[in-house]
This record gives sequence, structure tokens and C-alpha cells, in this order.
Amino acid sequence: MAGEVVGDRTLELLAIVHDIAGMCVGAVGTGSSAAAAAPTPPLPAAIAGDGTFRKDCTDLVRRISLLTHLFEEIKELNKVADSASSSSSESGGGGAAASDGDGGGGAASWSFDVVVALQSAKRLLSVARNFRSNCSSDGAAKTIIFQFQSVTWKLEKLLSNLPYDHLEISEEVREQVDLVRTQLRRATDKYGFMISQMPSYKLSEPLAQEISQVPGRTTSGLHKQHSCPENLSELDKIRTNDGGEVCSRHQGVSRLERARSIPTMSEISLTNVTDTESEENSESKSPPEVKKSEGVLIPEDFLCPISLELMRDPVIVATGQTYERSYIQRWIDCGNTTCPKTQQKLQHLTLTPNYVLRSLISQWCIQHNIEQPTGLTNGKIKKSDGSFIDVTGDIAAIEVLVRKLSSRSVEDCRAAVTEIRSLSKRSTDNRILIAEAGAIPLLVNLLKSEDVLTQDNVVTSILNLSIYENNKGLIMLAGAIPSIVQVLRTGTMEARENAAATLFSLSLADENKIIIGASGAIPALVELLQNGSPRGKKDAATALFNLCIYQGNKGRAIRAGIITALLKMLTDSSKSMVDEALTIMSVLASHQEAKVAIVKASTIPVLIDLLRTGLPRNKENVAAILLALCKRDTENLASLSRLGAVIPLTELSRSGTERAKRKATSLLEHLRMLQQV
Repeated sequence: MAGEVVGDRTLELLAIVHDIAGMCVGAVGTGSSAAAAAPTPPLPAAIAGDGTFRKDCTDLVRRISLLTHLFEEIKELNKVADSASSSSSESGGGGAAASDGDGGGGAASWSFDVVVALQSAKRLLSVARNFRSNCSSDGAAKTIIFQFQSVTWKLEKLLSNLPYDHLEISEEVREQVDLVRTQLRRATDKYGFMISQMPSYKLSEPLAQEISQVPGRTTSGLHKQHSCPENLSELDKIRTNDGGEVCSRHQGVSRLERARSIPTMSEISLTNVTDTESEENSESKSPPEVKKSEGVLIPEDFLCPISLELMRDPVIVATGQTYERSYIQRWIDCGNTTCPKTQQKLQHLTLTPNYVLRSLISQWCIQHNIEQPTGLTNGKIKKSDGSFIDVTGDIAAIEVLVRKLSSRSVEDCRAAVTEIRSLSKRSTDNRILIAEAGAIPLLVNLLKSEDVLTQDNVVTSILNLSIYENNKGLIMLAGAIPSIVQVLRTGTMEARENAAATLFSLSLADENKIIIGASGAIPALVELLQNGSPRGKKDAATALFNLCIYQGNKGRAIRAGIITALLKMLTDSSKSMVDEALTIMSVLASHQEAKVAIVKASTIPVLIDLLRTGLPRNKENVAAILLALCKRDTENLASLSRLGAVIPLTELSRSGTERAKRKATSLLEHLRMLQQV
């Protein structure tokens, strides 16, 4: 039984996850209740390090936080099992309970191993957050990367061995665990490649001994992928040169950055290829997406004191300190009225662009052959063919508009938003420049505007901006989802339509599917699907389809009444939404709650009718839905037979699409087996 198998470990696991969730910026907002409850600081003010491993820490914290639902579900199962065990003992059934407990030894061992792995992750995060490249050896940096790989590998392995046979875990949580496993596996491979690309050098004696004890490694050899140790080494052995000889920051960062040059969607690459020959070599010896780059020391004044990253849009606050606009805006939006760096009270909350510093950063990027993430360099945008176009005039005009977004005049603000909506619709270049000017956090704030026209134009502007891939992360960072959902619930029909389309655009990333699903967006989308305008229904259907690809959102959609809405679309005389309804239903049909709801709503007769009269693509989806409903369900199979599904299924197995033929043939085989019973 679950309670005897896992014991009291779940409380310990939840406590560790809670502690980890509070260790790094960005842990909140994953949809995890522990992460949401954790006292996560809005700024890495307590971080004593230089931010070298900041993104690695943030990613690991987010992945671990996503496991909260798993541990909470196990805890609830424990309560049920403990209650059943008590009842059994009182009625003389203690022997049976003991037997069940003996059968779950593997699960008990699993939970103990997870505790150990999470404790190792917690120690690693503590060390990595306080790492300083200017006072640590190169060996220490490499060891931390090695530990990140070990931790991610160990967690991924433990999740792959999750004892589902002893734990009645829901499909929603299983899907979430699978998502975390996939992310951990990718991270493990990334760290393996990073280590393999780092130059070999002599490690300090304790580290050499530590690594040499691991099978498949030597002190001078490069790391071999997929050969991580079973037992994670002690992180406390990592040494730093706190006194005496201090290593060169440039040397340490150079070696580390050269290994950390694997690009990802959410990180800013601060390195670039310095010559043609190295690029050609990297193409022949490394994966296509990887470029070997020489690290460059970034001047400290160019780094945002909050994010510790190269600033793209530096702004000055009332105390004279400069920050990256999106980060200081987020700090202010959280209700803070002090300067993060000096702790002085801000006399006003106006953010003034630091044009001088931005120009210096642009010149420095050009001098060191560093391309800024947006492709905007020194007033020019790099095109896909490698050429540059001068957008200096456009930048100036857009910055004027962005400043008006903070205006107290409703008319000025409305006019600025209207123009930004128009500009963001026209071209990718405009979407880049508008985001670069710091418009996104200001637009997110204006989603709460009481002026209806302003709100309509704001949500449409955010939709347009989200089309550019790099802007998606900025929109999520600005905390836009709750406000978008509110517009989806209470805005004008046009605003609701565009809010739904925005959620679809943002949900293309797997992690965003979780965040959006946990935000309360799905009931609002189902409401729009039922009662919206024709365009609103289309936008809602598209967003719901994408969100329901994630298993955890399927239950939310079903509980929000989506099956009733889909059945209405299938039986509507206009037949305008049949394609969308069947596509969504085919995604949901594998979910147990959906199966029950579909059958209870008397949907099977409607589906069989579409099997006879529908278009080829509709018949394909109908066959897929019916197969999902009838697998291991003789009652539903019998209904198909009674309702005359055999003839249209036979025709579909001969003349349908390839997928339709497979589904129809499988259904006919199930029906034949039923008749033989």
C-alpha cells in the first residue's frame, strides 16, 4: 500500500522541494504549489557569486519544483493507505497490511534515493550560487558542471524507475513527471557535451582523487557521456582560492564560456565565432547547432545588478542606479519602492533610458564581435541574408511611443498603444524594436486599464509581439498570464478573441503549457468556446487543443465542461466547427475522465453518424476517438455493434486515409474478438 511503501518520506521530500524552490529567482510561476508557496526572493540579492551558474540554478530549481504535484499526490495516497491500515488492524487484518508493506520495499528504497538526490541538488545549488570565477580554480568550475550533470542524471534515472505499480499516480501527474524527465535528460546530455569541450588540465589533488574513483574517468581524460556515477560526490570538497594566489577572471570565464556555448531559446549567448576556420572545424566535429567560441570578459558596468546579465535596455531609477528595464520593472511591480542595490527609497518610479550606456554596450558588442540576441546592433538590424539595415529613425520614434505608455493622460496612452498595435502588426523588425525599447512590461501593466479601447489594443499588441520567438520569454517574464486570463474573462469580445490567440502563441513552449493551465485559463477558454463569436470560438479551440497536448491540462478541460461544448459543436447545423471539435476530442479521448464524460454525454451515436457522412479528415478523427473509447471496454464496443458501426468502419478500412484505415481495422478486430467471446 502506498502509505507503507513510501512511509513518511513524502513530508521530507516536500520540505526539501520547498527549500529548493526558495533558492533561486524564477522558481515561482511553474504551476507548482510548493514553488508558489515558497518565499522566493524577487532578486538574487543574497547570491554572493558572480552569476556564472545563475541559469543552471534557475533551470534545476524549476524542474524540481514541477515534482511537487507528484509528492503531494503520494502524500494523499499515504493518508488513504494509513486510514485503511488502521481499519484493517481494528478488524483483525493486520497480517494482510504487513504483507502489503513487505511487497513495497522497492518503492521505499526509491523514496530514500530521491531524498538523497534532492539533498545533493540542494547542496549543489548552494555552492553554484556562491561561485566566483575570479577567486576559484578552473577545476572547481568544471567540477560544478560535472555535478550538475550528475544531479540531473540521477534525478532522471530515479523518475524513470518510479514504482507506478505500488503508487496509484494519476495520468496528469505521470505526464508531468515525463515532461520533467525529458528536460532532465536533455540537460544531462548538454552538460556531457560541455565537459567534453572543455580543455584538459590538471585538477587539484582532492578533485583528481574524487573523479578518478568514478568508473570510466581519469584525471586527465575527457568526460564520457551516459556514464555518470551512481553516488553523487560530496560538493563540499570543491575548493576556491580565497586567499593567496587568485586566478585570472578572464582565464576562468574564457574556459567556462567556451564549454557553455550551447545555445538555448532562453539564454543570451555572449560569445561568437572569431574566425572562419574555427567555424568550419566546429561544423565538422560538433553538432550543427553548437559553435565553439572564445569567452569575453564583460565589463561589470554593463551587467544588470539584478540579473547579472548583459543589459539590453538599461534604465536609470531615482537613485541614479542603472538596471535592465524588464528586471527593475518586475521589481517595482512586486510592490517594492526601494532601490535594489542601495536600498534607498525611490522618490519616484520613473525609469529613464540610459542612452549613453546603451550606446557603449552596443559599441563594445561590435568591438568584440558579439551579436546581441535581438540582432539589433548600433542602430542596425541584421537580416537573414547577413546584411544590415539602419533603423535609427525607427528606434527614436518607437522610444517616444514607449515613453507615452507611462503617461497619466488616458488619451496619450491610448494613442501610443494604438500606434504600437499598428507597428507590431507590420513586420518582425518592428516587433524586435518595440521589445528592445522596453515596451513589454509597460504593455502588461496596461492590460489592467479601465479604458476599454486601450485594453483592446494592448492585448492585440502583445499578441503581435509574441509572434517573434524571442519576445515570448519577455512576455512570460513580465508576468503577463494572469492579466491576459482576466481579459479573457471580462474583456470585450475582440479583446477576448486576441487574449485566446495570445495564450495559444505563448503555449507553444511545454513549460508555458503548465503555467497557463494552472492560471485558470482553461475554464475561460471553454466559456469562449461555448459562447464566443465565430472567430472567438476558433481562437479558443486552437488554444485549448495546444494546451491539452499536456496531459495535466486534460482533466482541467474536462472539469470545465469542454465535452458538452464539443458535442454542441458536433451537432450544430452549420457544421462550422466540426473539424476543431473532433481534433480536440481525439486528443482528450485517451484520458479516463474524458472517456467517461464522452460516453455519458451520448456522443457515440453522433460520432457514428459522422463516420457515415463526414469528410475524410473527420472520419479519421472519429475512428481514432472510437478506438480510444473502446480499448479494454466491452460495453462501448457492444454499443458500436448495436448502433451499426461495422458497415461504415469496413468502408473506412478500405477507402480512408492511411491513419483512418489503421484505426478502423483495429476497431473491427476488437469487434470480432467481442463476438467470439
